[in-house]
Amino acid sequence: MNPKVRTCIAFKDQAEEAARFYVSVIPDSAFESAFRREPDGPAVLVSFTLAGAPYQALNMGRETIHNENFSISVMTKDQRETDALWEKLLEGGGAEIQCSWLKDRFGVRWQIVPEALPRMFMDQDRAAAGRAFQAMLGMVKIDIAAVEAAFRGESP
Repeated sequence: MNPKVRTCIAFKDQAEEAARFYVSVIPDSAFESAFRREPDGPAVLVSFTLAGAPYQALNMGRETIHNENFSISVMTKDQRETDALWEKLLEGGGAEIQCSWLKDRFGVRWQIVPEALPRMFMDQDRAAAGRAFQAMLGMVKIDIAAVEAAFRGESP
């Protein structure tokens, strides 16, 4: 498959390493190809998918700046998946940020979002949705049980 549109992430010289790491962390992902100017040389451009979403990683040969203007958001089904993905993405020098955000060792921002969050945030009970949202604002990695308790109006 050669999708017409791919998100491209720029790196100084870690495109292939980052792509292979991401593919190893996100289920149902695949490393597709690497373009090299020389057969044994470093990859210039790599193509991969994360859970079916098409990406490219490009080595720019100069420092790149990754910030919160771009992030990869991953929906998780439960606390176990949230915790596992969170820990894997932090491996090797990542940093926790806030409200489900982290920065991996390559500087790329990620949002690890339990599927319960948008469901609660969009609930027709706006007071309950507001309590859940306020609970989330005080967290780094999301604690689903705590957000659900706030949604129900229960004290911690």
